[in-house]
Amino acid sequence: MDFKELLAYKKSFELAMEIFELSKTFPKEEKYSLTDQVRRSSRSVSANIAESYRKRRYVNHFISKLTDSDAENSETNVWLNFSLKCEYINQETFESLNSKNLEIGKLINYMINNPDKFGCRN
Repeated sequence: MDFKELLAYKKSFELAMEIFELSKTFPKEEKYSLTDQVRRSSRSVSANIAESYRKRRYVNHFISKLTDSDAENSETNVWLNFSLKCEYINQETFESLNSKNLEIGKLINYMINNPDKFGCRN
């Protein structure tokens, strides 16, 4: 199986692209702060999932990259909260993105807790 078939990868990639499109509407003064940060962290979730899958031969490497992905996912959540509080997104948009973010976190944690289901050898 290719990492692009992993549900966590698919959903995180979708969310990163949704955030990218949405962040195009953020004020120009946020370009190098909030906009850049939320784009970077959301993209890192998918990138770290891909890296973890390629390192699945070694369970500790697999889990390490997934914990990096989980951390980036949490960081993305913080930037979404800032986006809401700064009134760059409305409550409905925040709730939709937040729900997807939380689901991705659950998927990543499932992978962390069940490495054998993803081809890791002990």
